[in-house]
Amino acid sequence: MFFLYNLVVQIAGFLLQIAALFSSKLKLFVDGRKSVFDTLSSKISASDKTIWFHAASLGEYEQGLPVMEQIKEKFPNHKILVTFFSPSGYEVRKNNNIAHATVYLPLDTQKNVKEFLKLARPEMAFFIKYEFWPNYLNELKNQNIKTYLISGIFREKQSFFKWYGGFYRKALKNINYFFVQNESSKKLLQSIGFQNIKVSGDTRFDRVVSILDRDNSLDFIEEFKNDSTTIVIGSSWPKDESLLTNYINQSDSSVKFIIAPHNIKAEQIANLKSQIAKKTVLFSEKDSQNLAEYQVFIIDTIGILTKIYSYADIAYVGGGFGNPGVHNILEPATFGIPIVIGPNYSHFAEATALVNIEGCISITNQSELNQAFDLLVQNEDERYEKGHVCSTFVQMNKGATNTILKHILP
Repeated sequence: MFFLYNLVVQIAGFLLQIAALFSSKLKLFVDGRKSVFDTLSSKISASDKTIWFHAASLGEYEQGLPVMEQIKEKFPNHKILVTFFSPSGYEVRKNNNIAHATVYLPLDTQKNVKEFLKLARPEMAFFIKYEFWPNYLNELKNQNIKTYLISGIFREKQSFFKWYGGFYRKALKNINYFFVQNESSKKLLQSIGFQNIKVSGDTRFDRVVSILDRDNSLDFIEEFKNDSTTIVIGSSWPKDESLLTNYINQSDSSVKFIIAPHNIKAEQIANLKSQIAKKTVLFSEKDSQNLAEYQVFIIDTIGILTKIYSYADIAYVGGGFGNPGVHNILEPATFGIPIVIGPNYSHFAEATALVNIEGCISITNQSELNQAFDLLVQNEDERYEKGHVCSTFVQMNKGATNTILKHILP
């Protein structure tokens, strides 16, 4: 089976190089891996001690950040190495201030794995949430490098729990300890013979709680908001926006809207703006404008949505009309803001929980969106109550980072 797996990885690597000629994202994926070993050679010396964290993409990086920060504090003489699988994570966080080296993870070939570990020299390895690469896990075990899964989550449909999943079950045996988000994940692992498991919860709660201690002020958002009731729309997609712009266009002039789309390509921003009948300004043109005069503010940049949520009276989080579903709702929740989302949220435990306890409203069509927004705009008590449910939920679920560290530290 290993022979077949390695053959498939080799073929996939070859096909990716061809596909990269026609896709800018795949070009980043392929070209970014060409310099990995040179980067490691220049940033990690033979005398260095390192701790390695692997994140599939941006969400997993943010999820693992509380553990990275604590590990860095506990091991000040070690270098932190962060790897990403996807360009959407690496390109956004390649210049982070937590890691001494941030690189793409080379494809999971036996040759790549041995070269990577020879240069990285990790004393511990942390995989965040998922991504189980058999060659990496095998070699980590062969070299007696402690390997942990943090904020792991497992579902019954995964191959580990099927009759044909023996190859991947074997790969899991190379992990020293599983820190999982919930009891169902623990029971699934126990059903295939694992006992080295602790339900630690989700480190994302620790991540978003820490946001409250930071400076979240943005002068230009304060100028735009101007004490008006403000709905912040985060990570929206066209399917979200088709409903949202209809609501915006018929909304009361006393309500303001901030839209931070998931995709900020110029043509999509222009298309979004063209659908809005209200006076609208872009982030890229804000410096020459009196922002208080506008009713809609489109954020055509990245990296500031979290701070913008701190100014929201109501939040809409996009992605809920697509797959795999809604984006991160914990960031607005930590600020005590009621949240509206689309219908596709069942794969996200925090969204399911907040819908069930009525801090979050799920809508499926224009009429339901209008009703949800009207309720929250017009009824301040309802807005406060749902926001309080959200913030309390976040506070009650923090602590995963401490649980993990207490177990792994001597």
